[in-house]
Amino acid sequence: MLKVRVIPTLLYKSVGLVKGVGFNSWRRVDTVLPAIKVYNMREVDELILLDIEATNENRDPDYDEIRDFSRECFVPFCVGGGIHNIEQIRQLLRAGADKVAINTAAYSNISLITEGADLFGSQCIVASIDCRKIGTEYHCFSHNGTVDTGYQVEQWAKKVVDAGAGEILLTSIELDGTMEGYDIELIKKVTSSVFVPVIASGGAGNYEHMREAIVDAGASAVAAASIYHFTEQTPKEAKEYLQEHGVEVRLI
Repeated sequence: MLKVRVIPTLLYKSVGLVKGVGFNSWRRVDTVLPAIKVYNMREVDELILLDIEATNENRDPDYDEIRDFSRECFVPFCVGGGIHNIEQIRQLLRAGADKVAINTAAYSNISLITEGADLFGSQCIVASIDCRKIGTEYHCFSHNGTVDTGYQVEQWAKKVVDAGAGEILLTSIELDGTMEGYDIELIKKVTSSVFVPVIASGGAGNYEHMREAIVDAGASAVAAASIYHFTEQTPKEAKEYLQEHGVEVRLI
């Protein structure tokens, strides 16, 4: 049985690391390299770095910075933001990323996921899905949560997995940064629809929220940011709590 992963998320803007609520009201919290060095010592299973400006600014990822970051990162490193062609994926992997997260570009070019998986392996391709509840349905949003794509989450999750994505990073826009708990209903909709690992994101405020996302909703991993920036809780303590409550995790 695969062990559950605990994954900090690093949201990157030109000013450094930021964190907001509901994909808005961004507040600077740190710089990237010191954060990576700290997480290296806290038994995290992976790190996710998302450049939240790259897509809307229509620019490439900063490969030199990714190279610098990856040299200091001693766990699997997933990078996203601004990815819309195969050459960018190639350059990110050459710069040291282990995985790439693709969101906006996939809605207009689903073959990017297929070609990426064919060339580099599905384990490298993470489909990032940002969702907001509209009435009784969950809609997928692109462009950093600003554009309603019209896709319902189950429909899109199946589509990206069929295209070759090896994993899904699933984020609740409404709960992002609130620390009120993950959207269990949303996670269940996706985990029951696909066979690949689902990383739950958006809303973690304590370790019990993580246990619920895993045990009650079927997530394979829990991503979080605010809980580590704004409280004294740590990834190592999260894993210890999960282990004490019957969840298989990797502890050193």
